[in-house]
Amino acid sequence: MRKPDRQLPIISYLQSLDYLQIGVVFLLLAAGLVFINSTGMQIDTEESRGFFYKQLIWIAIGTGVYIFVSVLDYRSFTCRALMIGGYAVSLLLLTAVLFFGIKVFGATRWLNIFGFRLQPSEPAKLMVIGMMAAIFSAPRFARNKLLCIFLAMVTVAIPFLLIAVEPDLGSALVLLPVSGAMLFCFGIKWRYVLLGVIAIAAGIAFILFDSFREDPLVLRNYQRDRIKIFLNPGSDRGNRGHNAYQAKLAVGAGGASGTGIGRGTQNELGFLPQTVSNNDFIFSVIAEETGFIGVITLLTLYALLLYTILRTAFLVSSYGRYIACGVATLIFCHIFINIGMSVGIAPVTGLPLPLVSYGGSFILTAMTTLGIVQSIYRHTRIDDED
Repeated sequence: MRKPDRQLPIISYLQSLDYLQIGVVFLLLAAGLVFINSTGMQIDTEESRGFFYKQLIWIAIGTGVYIFVSVLDYRSFTCRALMIGGYAVSLLLLTAVLFFGIKVFGATRWLNIFGFRLQPSEPAKLMVIGMMAAIFSAPRFARNKLLCIFLAMVTVAIPFLLIAVEPDLGSALVLLPVSGAMLFCFGIKWRYVLLGVIAIAAGIAFILFDSFREDPLVLRNYQRDRIKIFLNPGSDRGNRGHNAYQAKLAVGAGGASGTGIGRGTQNELGFLPQTVSNNDFIFSVIAEETGFIGVITLLTLYALLLYTILRTAFLVSSYGRYIACGVATLIFCHIFINIGMSVGIAPVTGLPLPLVSYGGSFILTAMTTLGIVQSIYRHTRIDDED
């Protein structure tokens, strides 16, 4: 009697994918390309026109990484070992950038590796998520929650300090809500949650106090100025507050339907900072050129993306849930802060808009993290893990 044909691996792979996530991811990547090209054509320099093609290369590489990671079984010993090893490598890179990094706009955040510029703080965020998930899901640590929480705090504290020293306080601070969300998912007791809230509130109060000192204890002068401008937006519109003010004007200028792609006057006339209009302030460009309709469409896509990640988190428990929870928080923080600084509800930082802003480091990090979430979803469907 003839045995039934076994399903081909490629068919099994295709049937187990989360196509909603895939569709949303590539719509966001396509939107990013459109507006990176728009800013490049408006600035109209040789370098700016090349951003589109560079981003296309990063997306192609990121897509390959996304597919490769999604094929892997995230629960395997090899994948967990890669996460732990990756965390150690990220600490080495964060240390190296302090000594051998490239200084851009007063901050040393990039390493030149084989001709490519890498920002180690971006992959470090993923590695912190992976390391914390490994700690929380390890039986020997889970039995002793105090030890587990202590190890998690150390896991976050080391990269936090290394990133803050660069200085890149925005990226460092993102690690706090990410670790907080993962601790909550782990089942931390409410009294520890309260202590954490008190500690964060005390930290914010200290930063605000430090921002009003002529000679700040912790903050750099430009960080102090950004906080003061955020608290009083009209205090220095002609100088330090210029970028934030022009970003808000661009958002308001879009109206209901926008000025049209490639016709945004704030960027074309140079009112938006052209060096970062395709990165930090790309939301302002999108809002001006597509208006309220474009903004709502963009926010809907992000809501769907977060839904797919959180849906995956609820499908699993333990290791996979911790990772998905951390990834969702990371992406939400980037969305909130990047859009917030364009509309005046968050101080200006260097956090990119996920999958839309120009930049290879975060594209690769985002595609890797989403590939891991895809792997979690796939293996949940294949064998109902956990």
